[in-house]
Amino acid sequence: MASPVIQVAGILDEAEARMLVESGVHRLGFPLGLDAHREDLSEGDAAFIIRALDLSPRAWLITYLDDSRSIAAMCGRLGCAGVQLHGPIGEARVAELRALLPGLQVIKSLIVRDGNLAGLEARVAAFAPHVDGFITDTFDPCTGASGATGKTHDWRISRRLVELSPRPVLLAGGLTPENVARAVEAVRPAGVDAHTGVEDDHGRKDPRRVRAFVAKAGEAFAAVHAGHDTRERES
Repeated sequence: MASPVIQVAGILDEAEARMLVESGVHRLGFPLGLDAHREDLSEGDAAFIIRALDLSPRAWLITYLDDSRSIAAMCGRLGCAGVQLHGPIGEARVAELRALLPGLQVIKSLIVRDGNLAGLEARVAAFAPHVDGFITDTFDPCTGASGATGKTHDWRISRRLVELSPRPVLLAGGLTPENVARAVEAVRPAGVDAHTGVEDDHGRKDPRRVRAFVAKAGEAFAAVHAGHDTRERES
């Protein structure tokens, strides 16, 4: 089993990015080309941070763009390892993106809202041949935001998607140091993603909360995998 991923999204500046790396975060998400949210920093600033700290292997673009050529061009300018697609992009455009940048890792979001499990199951089947993984996140009906809402969703839905997906599934949506262990136990994802859940009252990543999130997530993944290995030996 591949090592679980701990991702933190929404980097504000170089100092914050350095702190995240030093705290043990595996992937740093840079949201650009958004719909309902304001960007944390410009594309130029993100590219500078990625170059200055040599983050290309762990830097991911998070975007709502739905044009494959525009996405590929932005990934090239940033020098990121992967892209997390949240927009209304179809399978053909994702396949085109893979053809444009064969080495790029691609993850497609699965946005959980009331009553849409059947639709998400269909999206898993449709996109699985074209992506390296999925990430479940939460829809906010009050703002219309699909992700980065600071809200959790029904983890039973994410667990179901983990069970049926042929690709790894990461979990996002309102995760914090206080609930990430329960989330990992309930969902058994391939990784977890935090944004607002590790921030202070001023919207900056809090080093203590980041370190606690990394520690709690790591402990939970170790416990889940130990239990899985024990069951395999006993079967």
